[in-house]
Amino acid sequence: MSTKLIESIVEMREDEALNMVNDLIEQGTPMIDIMQECKKAMEEVGNKFEEGEYFVPQLLMAAEIMNQITEMTKEECIDDTNEEDVGTVIMGTVEGDIHDIGKGIVNFNLDVNGFNVIDLGEDVSPKQYIDAINEYKPDMSCLLTVAFDSMEKTIKEIKKAGLRDKVKIMIGGAPINEEVYEYTGADGWAKDAVKAVKLAKKFIGV
Repeated sequence: MSTKLIESIVEMREDEALNMVNDLIEQGTPMIDIMQECKKAMEEVGNKFEEGEYFVPQLLMAAEIMNQITEMTKEECIDDTNEEDVGTVIMGTVEGDIHDIGKGIVNFNLDVNGFNVIDLGEDVSPKQYIDAINEYKPDMSCLLTVAFDSMEKTIKEIKKAGLRDKVKIMIGGAPINEEVYEYTGADGWAKDAVKAVKLAKKFIGV
């Protein structure tokens, strides 16, 4: 497959990227091949973000292009591949926090990298996390917020429920640092979506 699709996504040429995907579908290109190219494009966008060449608006634009491509290929993908998820992640902003933009970016980046993301939404109580861990048996749980005390409380409640050793817990957001990470008792932390995906892959050995 041509690298032109990768280039069009990385360079934010939305109409060109969508037209190319439509042409590839009509030509009978396997959906897994199209999505692999999209994954490479998102990895390149992530690299540019890490290097300071791209910023949050570029991440959002790339995510919007990928959302549209996903909608275009959704039906075909179901029949075209039995590829298993690399891992399951429970995601949510903790109790007392209703922010969701950052969570949406992280969710998308995890999704295109093969993770099954269970998004619990915003203002998620410790009990909701505990119930979700029991139901979905995830590899990890991600807490995004600036409410550090709520993060710490949530992790304590997960420990009390006897589930702490069954999941890896990540926390994230721009205000997070090493001190906050140690205070909450999490297993790892990330300031942005790109680092979150790398940490998630490290946790499950990908």
